[in-house]
Amino acid sequence: MKQFKAESKKLLDLVVNSIYTNREIFLRELISNASDAIDKRRFMALTDSSLDAEYVIDIEPNKAARTLTVSDNGIGMSAKELEDNLGVIAASGTEAFKKERDGTDTENLIGQFGVGFYAAFMVAEKVTVISRKAGESVAHKWESDGSSGFEISDAERDTAGTSVILTLKPDDDENYSRYLEKSALRALVKKYSDYIRYPVRMPEEKKADGGATVEEMSTLNSMTPVWKKRRSDLGENELDDFYKHTYRDFTAPLLTVSTSVEGRACYTALLFVPSEPSYDYYTKDYKRGLALYCNGVLIMDKCAELIPEYLGFVRGVVDTPDLALNISRETLQHNRQLRVIAEGLEKKILSEFAKLLKNDREKYEKLFTAFSKAIKYGAYDNFGAEKDKLKDLFLYYSDANKKLVTFKEYAEKLTDGDKILYACGETVEKISMLPQLEGARAAGKDVLYFVDPVDEFVARMLDEYDGHKFENVASGNADGGETGASGHEELIKRIEKSLKGKASVAPTSKLKSYPVCLAAKGDVSLEMERVMTALGGGIKADRVLQVNLDHPVIAALESADDARFDDTVTVLYNEALIAEGYKTEPEFLAAINRLLAFGGSAAPKKKSGRKNTDVDGKTSDGVKAEKAPDEK
Repeated sequence: MKQFKAESKKLLDLVVNSIYTNREIFLRELISNASDAIDKRRFMALTDSSLDAEYVIDIEPNKAARTLTVSDNGIGMSAKELEDNLGVIAASGTEAFKKERDGTDTENLIGQFGVGFYAAFMVAEKVTVISRKAGESVAHKWESDGSSGFEISDAERDTAGTSVILTLKPDDDENYSRYLEKSALRALVKKYSDYIRYPVRMPEEKKADGGATVEEMSTLNSMTPVWKKRRSDLGENELDDFYKHTYRDFTAPLLTVSTSVEGRACYTALLFVPSEPSYDYYTKDYKRGLALYCNGVLIMDKCAELIPEYLGFVRGVVDTPDLALNISRETLQHNRQLRVIAEGLEKKILSEFAKLLKNDREKYEKLFTAFSKAIKYGAYDNFGAEKDKLKDLFLYYSDANKKLVTFKEYAEKLTDGDKILYACGETVEKISMLPQLEGARAAGKDVLYFVDPVDEFVARMLDEYDGHKFENVASGNADGGETGASGHEELIKRIEKSLKGKASVAPTSKLKSYPVCLAAKGDVSLEMERVMTALGGGIKADRVLQVNLDHPVIAALESADDARFDDTVTVLYNEALIAEGYKTEPEFLAAINRLLAFGGSAAPKKKSGRKNTDVDGKTSDGVKAEKAPDEK
């Protein structure tokens, strides 16, 4: 018996006990090795036609013997190659590899003969390999239990190729017997090896003429992936059907993107934008990522490193021959080729979005409406590193146009020095009723509606677009400020005193029919305060109650007594809170009731207790006043 080399023995222990926690991977590795062996024979057959054959990979479970056999008619191995390939691992820094990944998730280590082959020992108590090299007449057998070394002896095999025979372990906490069930094997081939270019077959029972049951070899894999097909070879709905089946979606994708690249990295990709976010997209349970294939072999179901977080709603597959086959999932995160592919995919997706925005506005608006929160987040995330890539893809509802517009379309109507005005709120309907919009509308200025919590943060990150600064119409610095109070200084001070520190007070010309509105001055806006409060932060805006000095209610405050003045200010302040979507204060209702009892006016009550009347004899609420009994 020959002993494993020391490094190989350590690696075998690592494979069985640490690297592959997902035991079903063993079948993928054995099928991939078989495919590699056939590839080598096909290459040799280009110059030696005697080596040509009808290439197949066969899987055969045997419940009675408790064995699973994976056979191919590939290049095969000589006795020396069996020893070199299966008895020793080429220098690969195994010790360093083990130290680097101590305690890390190394589930999906990918390998050829060597690491991948050793995955068989996760499910097998003994592995037997019978191989005959193409062009030779003798076969040899390699056999090992994975611990005490291996033996190589002469064997019989009719044709060139290799058979790997696994004697499965007894069932314990793991149900190893399931790898003898044809339904389970069929599912594993479909999951991991569906796009291996050669037929993967298994004997299946079928009814023959006359009703008798016979066994025939049935092909389990589809072989040609849809992303490798030419457009001219695709059926009318083949891509949509592939998407619906793969991602369990009843609706066709909104956008399909296919690309094939050769250069710094070689890869083929087929990407889909769903018609709407999945039910769990905005939850912590959602896992983004594209399916990663290497030459048609599934490496990872969801490789997050292939797609930026803000495009996490994009689904699809990437197939590349460029991945080194001895890297783990952890290594993938730092793989240079993977980063190159990811950069290329991001660029391609954004260019397709821009093309759709230009050529099919209606479809792009559907796409952006469905995934606007995610795309906008991309401009804010990572300190705005991606903002310039994304800013021309944003759409916002325009108050003037009553439809979605881009920043570019908005800015085209501005002159030098004009600002990009925006207003924040939960919905388009609520924003449209904000008091602050009155001044902009009267001045013929457009206002963009920011309905997503991230919108104002994006505007702050962008700072300006095409030389035009962004400004919130609810900013205390916008229109009004501390100017325009001439002759009303005492009133302003009195209102501010009545508010008891809840807000400062300033006049504004932005209001027309409303007496007051709420604003904020400084770096923290009202919207930012709301967002941070929802996230559990304690950040507060510096509130300003902006007053319309031309409004009758404000004018009436000039002569109101203290009680009615305070109640009126309370109602006005809460009116401003309501308009901005805040909860009202507890004293709000009591103040309303007292004012209703007073007759609804801020004017002072006469000592006689009668309603206040104007020169026409009408009360302050517009009703003709009746004379008191002593005046009749």
